[in-house]
Amino acid sequence: MQEYLSQTPVASIILLFTVITSIYAFSNHEVYGKFMLHPYSVSRGQRVYSVFTSGLIHKDWGHLLVNMLSFYFFAFPLEQTLASLSSFGHWQFAGLYVLSLVLSDLGSIIKHKNDFWYNSLGASGAVCAIVFSYILFYPLTKMMIFPLPIPIPAVLYGFLFLGYCWYASRNSSDHINHDAHFYGALAGVSITVLYHPDIVPYFLGQLLGR
Repeated sequence: MQEYLSQTPVASIILLFTVITSIYAFSNHEVYGKFMLHPYSVSRGQRVYSVFTSGLIHKDWGHLLVNMLSFYFFAFPLEQTLASLSSFGHWQFAGLYVLSLVLSDLGSIIKHKNDFWYNSLGASGAVCAIVFSYILFYPLTKMMIFPLPIPIPAVLYGFLFLGYCWYASRNSSDHINHDAHFYGALAGVSITVLYHPDIVPYFLGQLLGR
């Protein structure tokens, strides 16, 4: 644990805090309700804090497990990569996560600003930002994705994941913010390019084998 805190302090704190807050909210309906994103209220200047707190809670154990496993596998190596490229790498990672959490919710806030009964929750938007930022650095890293029987490149996983998000956002009736997946991915790519503009030719070079 000490090694994680020294090498990837931001990812470690985010993971621990999100898990603890989510588990607490499972048994505390008042916290669960207050922390959920409510676009109707946010668009009217109320409960603006829920843009942040909605990323600290999850619908159920399965939702929490999927998000935190994805976060674990991508966030820790990404923070190490950013820290190796800049003395501000840990701060860049923190900024990437927090900004993506907010930006990934903007689409839902605009889309559902007049829908009083709409709520959403989960760290999916920020986690997607982490995943797609990682893909820019390591597009050809092979990944095992259930239920596929063979490993696939990270960049292919990214496109498949976006396709799933597009489908789920139109066919889902749960409180999981599937739209945030797509906007989180865009935020992750955009912020990473702002941090390191040279990542674009590097990414293309990796795909073209240069």
